Amino acid sequence: MRTQRQHIRILGVGLEIAVPVTVLALWALFSRDGTSFYFPPLLDIFRTFADTWLFDRMGTDVVPSLSRLFSGYAIAVVAAVVIGIALGSSDGLRRMVDPVVQFLRAIPPPVLIPAGILVLGVGSTMKVALIAFVCFWPVLLNTIDGVGGVDPTLRETARSFQISRRDRLFRVVLPSAAPQIFAGARVSLAIAVIMMVVSEMVASTNGIGYFVLQSQRTYAITEMWSGILLLAVLGYLLNGLFLLVERQALKWHRGARTGSA
Repeated sequence: MRTQRQHIRILGVGLEIAVPVTVLALWALFSRDGTSFYFPPLLDIFRTFADTWLFDRMGTDVVPSLSRLFSGYAIAVVAAVVIGIALGSSDGLRRMVDPVVQFLRAIPPPVLIPAGILVLGVGSTMKVALIAFVCFWPVLLNTIDGVGGVDPTLRETARSFQISRRDRLFRVVLPSAAPQIFAGARVSLAIAVIMMVVSEMVASTNGIGYFVLQSQRTYAITEMWSGILLLAVLGYLLNGLFLLVERQALKWHRGARTGSA
């Protein structure tokens, strides 16, 4: 059984590598002799990518973008987990604030940019605040569901053994809710990248999103595609890093499921 799972895992990793490599190879092949102004050869995009992002724009655009991304994301996750634990632990409190939560999370994130500019200006503070706002809701809702869905038997057992409230939180509630919290955090990470790009395109003087839009406006098409390629690589790496952290943090959870099966 274990050997079969290993074979499936190896096959999955192979496909994960083979599919993008095949797509890039076909793109390079068909664009090699292309004359389209809007779709330059892939090799030209790679050269521009190396010249632009490995040297010229790393400090002026990549670092500010990543700083905004991680700052907003971290604020959202911490705040959402803390508030989600409080709401998930109290049915009355959850019912009381649920209409407000549902209303605020239904606001389309891009429409907040004009209000953010009016209140906070076009600096990094506005972008961090918007990223934090849109990333807050998936983590909050998953935390509420995870905490509220903890097995009542576990709670009662912990109380019967007179385990302190702090220990119940860190040894019973959070471990039980962790899979759902991580699921919400993963969704929020993808949203954070999107909001980072959108906010930089609309109101910024630097950043990856700003660079892509300015390249399009000045018809620097190869540079534009290099920025899009960077965003794709960034999203892929962030997702892979998150999955690695999640696997390590929830290794016990997978082991428990395997054992019960």
